[in-house]
Amino acid sequence: MTPSEKVTEFIAKQTTWSKELTILRSLFQKTELVEEIKWGAPTYTLNGKLVVGFTGFKNHYAIWFHQGVFLKDREKVLVNAQEGKTKAMRQWRFEKGDTIREVLVLNYIQEAIENCVAGKEVKIERKKGVTLAPFLKEALKNDPTLRKAFQELTPGKQREYAEHIGTAKQEQTNISRLEKARILILKGKGLHDKYKNC
Repeated sequence: MTPSEKVTEFIAKQTTWSKELTILRSLFQKTELVEEIKWGAPTYTLNGKLVVGFTGFKNHYAIWFHQGVFLKDREKVLVNAQEGKTKAMRQWRFEKGDTIREVLVLNYIQEAIENCVAGKEVKIERKKGVTLAPFLKEALKNDPTLRKAFQELTPGKQREYAEHIGTAKQEQTNISRLEKARILILKGKGLHDKYKNC
């Protein structure tokens, strides 16, 4: 299936927002950006760099600007969807009944393209090492098979599990998360792999 066919299929499944997402797609297709599917959603790139994408949610649909922090945002439409976590990405949300101002959307996309060409980019600081919570450390110590499988994972996947299991506030939640994660770890899979396969 081609990226274009995947995007068409993605939009068809977004029953609440399929009309609106079709309009957004038509705007993106007026640009020089390359249409792809990444993390299960339409994404548009320039020379392999992520520029912009869109998706639908339960109560809204949105445009994602991967380096949106550099956009001038004269209309004040952009938000940081994960304040404190997201450094560069910005989101433009639309709710039921909102008008898609096509010229404005194209202006924002064009500015994002120009920023990409200019090399404006927040560099991701790669975390080094993995900090294990005592509960996970003990579980790996007591289960050699699990420990071996965990050690064979990439550091990024190890961090995903360490954070997911280690942030539970109650011991029962720790146990539950570890039981579910154990199956994936033994298969050599990351916690979020199912979202990365598209």
